[in-house]
Parts: sequence; C-alpha cells; structure tokens
Amino acid sequence: MTGRGGSVLLVALAATASLLVSAPAVVEVETPPPAPVAAPAPPLPLPSLSFDELVSRTESVVVNIDAHRGWSGVAGTGIVLTPDGVTLTNHHVVSGATEITAVSPATGLIYDVAVTGYDRTRDIAVLQLGAAHDLPVAALAEAPPEVGSPVTAFGNADGGGVVVAAPGTVVAHDRNVVVRDSTDGSRHRLTGMLQTDAAIRPGDSGGPLVDAFGVVVGVNTAGSVYRDETEIIGIETGDSPEAYAVPISEALDVLEQVRSGVGSDTVHVGPTPHLGVSVTTARSDGGDRGAEILWVSYDSPAYHAGIETGSVIVDFNGTPVSSTADLEDALGRLRPGDQVRVEWIDETGASHSTDLTLETGPVR
Repeated sequence: MTGRGGSVLLVALAATASLLVSAPAVVEVETPPPAPVAAPAPPLPLPSLSFDELVSRTESVVVNIDAHRGWSGVAGTGIVLTPDGVTLTNHHVVSGATEITAVSPATGLIYDVAVTGYDRTRDIAVLQLGAAHDLPVAALAEAPPEVGSPVTAFGNADGGGVVVAAPGTVVAHDRNVVVRDSTDGSRHRLTGMLQTDAAIRPGDSGGPLVDAFGVVVGVNTAGSVYRDETEIIGIETGDSPEAYAVPISEALDVLEQVRSGVGSDTVHVGPTPHLGVSVTTARSDGGDRGAEILWVSYDSPAYHAGIETGSVIVDFNGTPVSSTADLEDALGRLRPGDQVRVEWIDETGASHSTDLTLETGPVR
C-alpha cells in the first residue's frame, strides 16, 4: 500500500510488533530501553510551479462570465470553490445584470448563473453555477503573500473568452483606493486591498491572483484607480502596471456570511429586491437632502406607486434617506416580496407617501 493508507498500515504493524517484543518480560527477561526516536524533519517547502504548470492548474478552476444588461454586457471572471459550482467574482461584474452565464474551460460547458449574495463595500459576489458538478476547485491561501513574492493574475482579459495569465509581484498590503466603474463611471472606495504590479485588465475582474504554487491569494478587482478626486492612475503608470485585488480571506468572509443565510449592513443574502428607480444624491446648500429619481422603470413598484422622475425620496421603510447610499443600504436589508413605506417630495415640493411591495430585480 502507498500514500496515507500505507502509513496507517505500517503504524499498525509496528504496534503489533511492539506487543510481541514485550511478551518476554513476563518471564523476567531483561530488555534494553528503546532507542530515542529522532524528531521528524520539517516538511520541505513545495517546489514552485513552472509557468506552464501554473497556467494548466489555474485555468481549470476559473470560469469566464458574461453579464448582460439589456443590449449591453460586461465580461468578467470567476473562481470555482466547490465541485457543484459555488463561485466568487466581483460585485461590479454582475451588478445590474438581468442575465448571467459562465463558461468553464475545464468542461467547455455554459452554465446559467444565480447570484446568492454579495457585498458592495468589498466588491465581492457569490455565485451558483446551475447544474454544475465535478468541477475542479481552487486551492486557497491561509495567509497573505509577502511583499515582493511572485504572483500571477488570471482572467478573461478584454472579454476575449480565453484565460490569460499576467505575471507580477506583490507590491503592498492593506491599500485603500477609490476605483472607477468602467461601465457607469461611478466611484467606490475599497479598503484593505492587495496591491500588485501584474497587468490586470478589463475582463480580469473576479479572477484569481495566485502565488508561485497556484494557490489563490486574492480576487482581481481594479486596474485603474484614483489616488484622489483629480488624478487618474491608468493601468500602466510609471514603469509597471498598478492593480489591486481583494485578499482571499476578505472574500471568504463574505462567502461565509452568505452561507449563513443572514445578511448584514453590508452583505445582502438571496435575491435582490427591486424598487424600479435610478437615483442620484440630491444636493443643496444645506447638504444632501435625499435620493433624486433620474428615471422610473415601466411597470415597476415605483411606477405603480406614482413616483415620478425629479421626485426626491426622503424616507424608505422608516429609515431617513439623505443620499443614494442610504437608499441602497435600506434596500439591501430587504427581500423581494417585502412591503415597505416610501416617502418622497415631488418637483412642486408636495410630500407623498405610499406602501408598495418590492419585486425581484438585478443585483444592485
């Protein structure tokens, strides 16, 4: 026998042999004390993989994601965590999508995708690939990589449908950045990020950042960031690319929260509730004053409630609303089918309120 089974058998035989040797002590035959056993040598470090081995091992545990928003769409990448298709990606890859599919290079199959939960603040979404089974799964790091250690970013670069590898190194830990969403131009602050000089490109979002052994250390997230409100850092800044990944430990915290079935202030679990409005923060000299309606979806709960473009939502289900973020946070704590009271001010300054029932909608 070989492997772990073989070692168990050898231990059992050794124990049996020691019982046989000890039997003569019954007839008072003196036996010498056993020789001291040397402590086992520490295991040797695993050899790093060749580039071809790294590519072969990693591309089998990713999926290429297509997230459709009406006539447009976004390409991204996912990291497969379980044989039945539990997968991690970025929230911004699936946000607003009405139809999501994924293709596995390992099987060549196309899977319908359901979003089971997400955290906008950490830009992580948890997916379930429909009818998936026996998929290869990623190995996940237990500790962050050291600064200067080699890493490689994998992903559906530029949406080409082919997994591309981008080598680099770890530049820094615990970086805070403001990222710009390439689809709508909105800005989001991300904290505790892993910085790398691997060339992460559009389409790589949600893919794995792996170490020299093919172990996932982060989730590729941003290749174009703002240092402040005026200076844009492109993906190629200075002598090398500048990019960021969510540490895998942070992503797994979101996964465990979603698996618990209980949401939080930042983590939404289950289908996304749909109000049917697009909003922006309404501002005045006195500061933020609510969520201003830019448009209302036809046949949506907001449409049937009589909420019109130009109105400003000031209270949602008993929570005062002074900004878009307030409304998003209040919605994130609810589920489709929940009944809520909405208060708003129309363009004439008149106040209104009504009860409505939320429907199922795309990830927000």
